[in-house]
Amino acid sequence: MYMIAGLGNPGEKYRHSRHNAGFDTIDRLAEQYGICLREMKFEALSGRGLIEGKQVLLVKPITYMNDSGRSLQQIVHFYKLDPLDDMLVISDDVTLDCGVIRVRKQGSAGGHNGLKSIIACLGTDHFPRVRVGVGKLSPGGDMIAHVLGRVRPEERDYMDLGEEHAAEASIMVMQGQIAEAMNRYNGMRPQD
Repeated sequence: MYMIAGLGNPGEKYRHSRHNAGFDTIDRLAEQYGICLREMKFEALSGRGLIEGKQVLLVKPITYMNDSGRSLQQIVHFYKLDPLDDMLVISDDVTLDCGVIRVRKQGSAGGHNGLKSIIACLGTDHFPRVRVGVGKLSPGGDMIAHVLGRVRPEERDYMDLGEEHAAEASIMVMQGQIAEAMNRYNGMRPQD
């Protein structure tokens, strides 16, 4: 079993906010592969299915962003997953332009509270992640308002393409092609 977890906040209020780029990418994968996200377990909405012939669990923690690790820790323990080999996390990134993605094999949280929570709960930063750029915060801007806000109409096409690339990169990582995913997507502009 391989787990792909997208981070975000539950509820209509946060739907399609910048912070929910992970949720939106999971929804894209679920639709593309016919996986129904309907199971409520381990403080997450999830669904199981096949992606490119591999058993996959798609996960959207409902603990709110800052406690995402609590949910993923339960799943990792229940299914006896190795974070480095059996899971991937998709999150937003305010240091990247809208639609730009970054694939990493492991690393720090980079200031992202959802990733901080996962690292703290799992006791390791050794797990792959795909970060989706949601637009940089303007100097002096309000970070909370920025990440909880919606993407501007002129950025929507870039976000859609970024989430599409994040879904494609996630599948490559799941298939053990992380170096190839990094080479293909890191640094790619949304219009490429």
